[in-house]
Amino acid sequence: MSRTKSNSEDEITLSPMAWMVTFSDLVMLLLTFFVMLLTMSSMDAKKLKEVFVYMKGGSTGVLELSGSKAVTDLAVFVKKYTESENDFIIDQNLLRNLFLPLKKLDKKMEEMIQNFDGLMEIKDDERGIVVSLQENILFNSGEATLKKDVFPILDSIADAVESCPNDILIMGHTDNIPIKSELYESNWELSMYRGLAVLEYFLKQKSITPPRFYVGGYGPSRPLYSNDIPKDRGLNRRVEVIFKHIGGLNGRGKRPD
Repeated sequence: MSRTKSNSEDEITLSPMAWMVTFSDLVMLLLTFFVMLLTMSSMDAKKLKEVFVYMKGGSTGVLELSGSKAVTDLAVFVKKYTESENDFIIDQNLLRNLFLPLKKLDKKMEEMIQNFDGLMEIKDDERGIVVSLQENILFNSGEATLKKDVFPILDSIADAVESCPNDILIMGHTDNIPIKSELYESNWELSMYRGLAVLEYFLKQKSITPPRFYVGGYGPSRPLYSNDIPKDRGLNRRVEVIFKHIGGLNGRGKRPD
């Protein structure tokens, strides 16, 4: 646009090239739009989902499953996850439906499930799908005899074991407080016997054949949290049932990170 001044008044005349300004703005907007589409198509979908879950304030499990209503129990979840080419994340609040599908619970177990957070967890690591159970729902302090209250949970895990081809690794963990027991000489020994107790339940009570199982104890050597705080120390006392990745691959055509 240009302005010329006459004797009587100001006259405004349009420059014949003024349309180029609007056209160039439109081209830049279109270019930005297509660059955004290209970026989104190559974006790590798993990372994006984790960010969205975090922004929503939800608890991020390591495994999210779209259409999770189709997953009715842990056995179905393990099978779908093993066979899928995608990484999943599942809200940890839904875990109770995976562990305890349609099972009638006694009052004590119902009260325990009300405080579900931190008692049970599913995650994925370089070994496979890890189902982690805290000590206080499995054993009394310093013991390796399973509580009967936990049997429905172990039954759900056993159903998953029977329905999939994965080898199963069972590992016990303790905190770093030296044990004082006439039965066990060290935390290493206690962690091993706790892993064996879970294995024995699967073999004797559920009649699962033993060739796919491996069992061991890490003692206090692999804590999840610092042992300096009593609450965190309690979370380190756990047993992990691990559905190992098949053939060195994670079942989705790629090696674990």
